[in-house]
Amino acid sequence: MSIPTPTPTPSPVRSHRRETYKPGATIGDWRPEDEGFWQSTGRTVAQRNLWVSIPALMLGFVVWQVWSVTVVKLNDVGFGFSKSQLFWLTAIPGITGGTFRILYTFIGPIFGERKFTAFSTIILIGPMLWLGFALQDTGTPYWELALIAAVCGIGGANFASSMANIGFFFPKREKGSANGLNGGLGNLGVSVVQLVAPLVVTAAVLGAPAGGPQHDAKKNTDIWLQNGAFLWVPLLVIVALLAWFLMNDLRVAAAPFSQQKIIFKRKHNWLMTWLYVGTFGSFIGFAAGLPLLIKNNFEAQGYQATTYAWIGPFIGALMRWAGGWLSDKIGGARVTMLSFVGMAASLVVVIFALPSGGDRGSFWAFFIGFLAAFAFSGLGNGSTFRQIPVIFRDQHMREAQGQGPEAQAAALKQSEMEAGAVTGFSSAIAAYGFFFIPAMFAAMSVTSALWLFIGFYATCLAVCWWFYARPGAEAPS
Repeated sequence: MSIPTPTPTPSPVRSHRRETYKPGATIGDWRPEDEGFWQSTGRTVAQRNLWVSIPALMLGFVVWQVWSVTVVKLNDVGFGFSKSQLFWLTAIPGITGGTFRILYTFIGPIFGERKFTAFSTIILIGPMLWLGFALQDTGTPYWELALIAAVCGIGGANFASSMANIGFFFPKREKGSANGLNGGLGNLGVSVVQLVAPLVVTAAVLGAPAGGPQHDAKKNTDIWLQNGAFLWVPLLVIVALLAWFLMNDLRVAAAPFSQQKIIFKRKHNWLMTWLYVGTFGSFIGFAAGLPLLIKNNFEAQGYQATTYAWIGPFIGALMRWAGGWLSDKIGGARVTMLSFVGMAASLVVVIFALPSGGDRGSFWAFFIGFLAAFAFSGLGNGSTFRQIPVIFRDQHMREAQGQGPEAQAAALKQSEMEAGAVTGFSSAIAAYGFFFIPAMFAAMSVTSALWLFIGFYATCLAVCWWFYARPGAEAPS
């Protein structure tokens, strides 16, 4: 069972002439577990930071996933790439997204999350402008498009710093819901770009400054493919300004890398990273690969990728919040196990619904199977991020038990720092699912790849049960 933490006696919030909780300020005194402080001051400040963080994170996902819908139309306007080349363009952002997440995990607490959120948002204007101009010329070489895809991947890195930051603002009892909202609504950027981009490319909605149309030979109509990139530029500017003027830096969240690197010696860092690869890695990889899977397997039957692909990530993003909320109620490990069982069963449905030989397959069974896989991955995304702070808090408080209030306060602060770093690091490694899943679809049959995923889920289920869910588990969460 979890080790109970002594509840401090609620006290009136102290008046600090040098302390401020105003937007844009750096906050030194932050006590979310103090009920008096939380009710009078903390909740309002935490909610303000959360609701600015969400659109910033959402736009990061938009930039990260813009290629998943862009590739669907490239050949229709005259680029002429192979199916394998198109899958690689969807996969490449996963490499840079995952790699930069590792960097962002540790750099945010060093410079301050308010400043870093504003910076990491405003720099995404660059790849969007580059992509918009490149799409207007069908002579743009493949290597340049691949380089643009790599730069777009930086948008996915914002998740690591954002999730590590928001966890510091909320008390233990609300961390699951807060992280679920931040991650879940932030993840909606995947659905937003897959829904909105195909709509804005159909007309000159951005006017003459966005450039002229390309001709869609397949449908014999004009489209403005660059609109799917240019549309987000003004929104990135607005949200970056909101982050700069409305968010806060927390001194309690500040930590040099020399302190954060302790997580690499923590066993549960690596175990929870393994589990998060299974949940978020699946979510983001399926989101990147699904549009081309629909196009390659069912477009000849009249099913358009742009009509259906956004729905799965939308469901998965919303279920992330549900996973965090449910984990606060019944425990994260139980929900995580449910997630892996559900994803495995869903992919079995997908496998048998795919076209095979002379069999045309069943689009609706395929699609419903993927919707279920997205839903269960969303549950697991929320539950794993609830498990992490519980595991590290209980471990450190157990070690400080009986050593007095000062030791317990130090243990609590250390657990918060480590949980934030583990949250960011695990999200970084899981982001490589964005690369590996489309890459596997490009390198082998879809059926073979899906069976491999099911086998991986079995290992995740075993890890979660043994270490976190069984009676007498080492770290029940």
